[in-house]
Amino acid sequence: MSEIATTLPALIGAAQQTIAEHAEEIAQLDQAIGDGDHVSNLQRGLAALAQQADAFSGLTWAAALQKVGMTVMSSVGGASGSLYGTLFVAMSKQIQQQAMSRAVLAAAFWQGVESVKLRGKADQGEKTMLDVLIPVAQLLARPESQGYPLADLIAEVKQVAESGVEATRDMIATKGRASFLGERSKGHLDAGAKSSQLMISAIADVFSAS
Repeated sequence: MSEIATTLPALIGAAQQTIAEHAEEIAQLDQAIGDGDHVSNLQRGLAALAQQADAFSGLTWAAALQKVGMTVMSSVGGASGSLYGTLFVAMSKQIQQQAMSRAVLAAAFWQGVESVKLRGKADQGEKTMLDVLIPVAQLLARPESQGYPLADLIAEVKQVAESGVEATRDMIATKGRASFLGERSKGHLDAGAKSSQLMISAIADVFSAS
């Protein structure tokens, strides 16, 4: 059995499990300043990916990530589907025929996040998922990160992601439904940042156990 056939379904399963476990928390965050449908949209997309687990067998990482991106775009509603789909499609294009490695993954994730910034016309500091994705991409792209023991790198990724979520609490939203609230959006964590942090942490734990 190929590496992709075992690793990718495990990553999807970990993301699906953590979102299920924190569904109520995410929904409450989203209902406070958003549309309230973020978690249900995510769960629909993750379920669609889980149903395709067998289809990843035999694919290259580039082809698999392309498939993930297209599935997410077609199954997840709202802005999240477009943004997450863009992330994975851009990662796929960056990887192309390269063998997966820490450096290749870091470069692909960086390109994916840059593409999300362009698609969403957003950047760090605007109370979105990018407040988690950008710091994680920056950490992975640091040259010294390539030499970290895996356990140390994973621990730092999780810490950076958690700090990114917490930073959104005091931000004023400038994108999406939350932007309509202006100053009233302060004091709330961003639901998209929280779900991104949860999934990144769950995926990191899979790599830690492998």
